[in-house]
Amino acid sequence: MQLVIPPVEGSALALALRRVDDGASLTLAEPDLDSLLYVASGSGSFELDGAETELAAGSAALVLAGEAATIVGGGGLEIVQATVGTAVDRHAPLGARETVVRLDPERSEQALGGTRAYQLLFGPHNGSTQATLFAGFLPPGRPPWHYHLYDEIVFIPEGPGRLHLRDSEAELGAGSAFRLPPREVHIVENASPAGEMTLIGVFTPAGSPATAYLANGDS
Repeated sequence: MQLVIPPVEGSALALALRRVDDGASLTLAEPDLDSLLYVASGSGSFELDGAETELAAGSAALVLAGEAATIVGGGGLEIVQATVGTAVDRHAPLGARETVVRLDPERSEQALGGTRAYQLLFGPHNGSTQATLFAGFLPPGRPPWHYHLYDEIVFIPEGPGRLHLRDSEAELGAGSAFRLPPREVHIVENASPAGEMTLIGVFTPAGSPATAYLANGDS
């Protein structure tokens, strides 16, 4: 396991990268942590409560605290694992529990003034009441300066992009990750001259990734 974004004081979120070799298995069983998983590349299988589901790039899975899941590698399987502690405020459940979902841009919704889109992978609508996992789809260019009220970690499957903060700027390539504390004013730019950029975000407390506030006070 490669711990990319460790937990910090005041934040229950952490992010790790895991590789599961072909034929090898990984057991996830955390008594006090929910795990939200995203398959960055490769293939394999996911088993929970006796039900087995195939994994491929763009799949996401949910393992709640106290559950035990087994992941078996089938071809260069690389997984992004976000964890959140049970002390986080829970959102009311809004729908039936799911264990594995798949990225599908056709199911995207508009956000931030209609300039960007997102797809909910896990959240209160399908069993994750402490954190929301989503994919964001960014057209080329920069959105306005904005901030969120939630605590967030972002993973970049493929670049190029740039993270703009008030006092710094960082290039975002494939495998980049960063934390955005609540109310951190920022811009995530798609630096490609053409073509959509995808990011994977997880935040807590759970809610909607469409909730953003412009730096001038307009929401």
